[in-house]
Amino acid sequence: MTSPLRIAVVSGSTRPGRRATQVAEWTRARAAAFLGDRAEVRVLDLAEIDLPFLDEPLPAALGGYRNDHTQRWAELIDGFDGFVFVTPEYNHSMPAALKNAIDFLFSEWADKAAGFVSYGTNGGTRAVEHLRLTLAEVKVACVRSQVALGLFTDFAIPDMAEPGTFTPAEHHEGILTRMLGELVDWSTALRTLRASR
Repeated sequence: MTSPLRIAVVSGSTRPGRRATQVAEWTRARAAAFLGDRAEVRVLDLAEIDLPFLDEPLPAALGGYRNDHTQRWAELIDGFDGFVFVTPEYNHSMPAALKNAIDFLFSEWADKAAGFVSYGTNGGTRAVEHLRLTLAEVKVACVRSQVALGLFTDFAIPDMAEPGTFTPAEHHEGILTRMLGELVDWSTALRTLRASR
């Protein structure tokens, strides 16, 4: 259990022109710098993974995935110890693509930890509240601290039809660091739990 943790930064929007890619890369870079050799950090971009709408005939909790895309997604997620979900807020909730990606799997999520970096007009906090409920059902332990980015305070957006430029306020660094510390603690503890089974 001395190998580095594997942490995935899940970029949760697939919308063309999304801002999630900038936020996910900022999160990955800061996490890699903060965690050093304690963790390997990788971005999983749901737009690149390109899952269809859920099309498995059996509920995920039963296992027995039949589709190649599900099996690939399961193998990918199974290899991580923890997650940072980067999510915008769409209509008071998370993007449908993110909910769909979670719903495809069950045991691969279980007994792992998650943190959150959200953005929106109100910091994306309502998206994360829904995300916490969804992840609890697949047995993911969600850490308390959350980075909540304001669309009009942490981005330079001269044209709302364009993604603009991510310009996070300095105080977000401290919050991100605190969240990552919590994530590492929980991911380490839960990895030990998974190994004892």
